[in-house]
Amino acid sequence: MAENKKYQEEEDAIIITLEFDDGVEMECEIMGIFPCNGKEYIALIPRDDSDDVYIYGYKEINEEEFEIVDIEDEAEFEAAVAEFDSIMEEEEE
Repeated sequence: MAENKKYQEEEDAIIITLEFDDGVEMECEIMGIFPCNGKEYIALIPRDDSDDVYIYGYKEINEEEFEIVDIEDEAEFEAAVAEFDSIMEEEEE
């Protein structure tokens, strides 16, 4: 599971560092938070020059803290990805 290890703001971008179970760390920019089926999700862009986008569950703890949650259910993950894709298509128009 990825965890929010560090949180910083860089020139209008919010950067977090994910730490994976194997100890690997990856800096990601928060692309956005979006709702799907009554839950909230977060889209993250790794800062490694790839075209990848990571989708996680999002839980706001308070105005300054949040938790990133792995999406364990395949159907829930597919629904979140479909919603994200739909949002991206709308923005391109």
